[in-house]
Amino acid sequence: MIQIEQVTYSYQQTPVLKNVTLHESEPIISAMWGRNGAGKTTLMSLLAGHNRPDVGTIQVMGQDPYNNLAAQENLCYIQENHPLGRNWTINDMVRFGQYFHPQWNQALAEQLIDMFELPVKKKITKFSKGMKTAAQMILGLASNARVTILDEPTNGLDAEKRKYFYNTLLETYEDNPRLILISSHHIEEIQPLCESLIVLQAGEVLFNQPMEEMREKGVLLTGRIEDVNRVTADVKVIESSQMGATLKVMIDEPYSKTWKDIAHTQGLSIEKATLQDYLVNRTRNQEGIKR
Repeated sequence: MIQIEQVTYSYQQTPVLKNVTLHESEPIISAMWGRNGAGKTTLMSLLAGHNRPDVGTIQVMGQDPYNNLAAQENLCYIQENHPLGRNWTINDMVRFGQYFHPQWNQALAEQLIDMFELPVKKKITKFSKGMKTAAQMILGLASNARVTILDEPTNGLDAEKRKYFYNTLLETYEDNPRLILISSHHIEEIQPLCESLIVLQAGEVLFNQPMEEMREKGVLLTGRIEDVNRVTADVKVIESSQMGATLKVMIDEPYSKTWKDIAHTQGLSIEKATLQDYLVNRTRNQEGIKR
């Protein structure tokens, strides 16, 4: 469905992406995570055909998306602050959505407009942040595009509305399997929806793995300083904090029976790190970790 081969891209001579390769051949819901400046938005805009890579190739459903109207029929890219007509109402957005997306689901669009209680006569530019986000989400989900890219789709939505979004996304995916790529800082919220996770760091792909595997990464060990240091002497420590004679560390290891047994034998407490904490620590400068 998408093929990204050795893509490099610079903005005003500043490297943003470096030798990025990603393949997805089957419908899947995939999450994308990275710190600010990691290259997420740039990669999504290249996939959507808004820009052309300096080096490498991109194909969406077998076609180069850049300056290619035929390829755009298979694409829907909803940006965090998606550009919409200044005078558009929600009805205008839906009408234009049908023109650009051959698989448009009008019934779903109307259902979501009602669900989010969006005023149909008010200009979208006058909407609140949450209402604008809901409008963008409707455009993305109702497009039914074979490749749907959503950049921070829940920003501005309250907890109840985010739950509506997640439930609807799963329902529409089950009805019409396709590639849905979601970029979000709320990784703990979206990880139950996603089958895989792509992590970018400094313009490169750090991880592209099944979510099931990513969930198991990161082990927290707590105990006496000498015991923790002895057990972790040969593994990567990515977070460390000390209180008196007690040391707590996060190690870059899978949460497994092996580590549970080690912790039990050495008198250490053991916990599974949250995915968010693991990713934050895994992608930061590790020079400051003290052992």
